Amino acid sequence: MEHNQFELVLQTISTGLVAKIIEETKLDEDIAIEKLYSSKLYSAIEKEETKVWHHSVTKLYEIWCEEMNTGQLVLPKF
Repeated sequence: MEHNQFELVLQTISTGLVAKIIEETKLDEDIAIEKLYSSKLYSAIEKEETKVWHHSVTKLYEIWCEEMNTGQLVLPKF
């Protein structure tokens, strides 16, 4: 995938995931963004080669919640 295409995918996923975090946790938008962008999950999502971005927003939210609760990033196997 070209860099510009991946940037668009990353932006779309990030927007959806922040919206899901706000919807489910009732966090303020700025706090939701900060928590997502500082997570291990986001570090994995932003690396195209990890393919983490292939998961749905719902699945990514579940992974993010687990990381927030345990401090561990556990990615599903493909």
